Amino acid sequence: MQEMSGLDLIDLLGERHFGLRRIAEELWNERGDVAISNSEWFVMTRIGSGEPTIAEVSRQVDITRQATHKLIRKMLEKGLVAVSDDERNRKVKRVRLTELGYKCYENNEELKAELEARIAEAIGTDKVAALKAILAMDWGLKNRET
Repeated sequence: MQEMSGLDLIDLLGERHFGLRRIAEELWNERGDVAISNSEWFVMTRIGSGEPTIAEVSRQVDITRQATHKLIRKMLEKGLVAVSDDERNRKVKRVRLTELGYKCYENNEELKAELEARIAEAIGTDKVAALKAILAMDWGLKNRET
């Protein structure tokens, strides 16, 4: 990981996020039977145990609908998700995790808990709790012009 002492808050958060996501992906791919990219994990997290429309997923992950459809097609090929018509509008497609997808999702939650425990071991559980509380706070930045 690059030297972080000279970085501002935004770049520090970005570097830590990128580094943790890379470590989580590497650990998953070492342990798991199905290779899953960070983008696929991001989509799987947004789907969770629900059945959102593909358009809703696209808005939540903030990528184009075309890119979302491409990503979901790759996930379909891997058996991670299933797509079905909406009950009220056949043009609308809904996506849900398959049994395999949900199993991977649950196993990944365990892997992330292990990583959090390792971080807590390194910096202390009190600091992890404080960091989580700070990150969960409303920082008052939405809908403000910069």
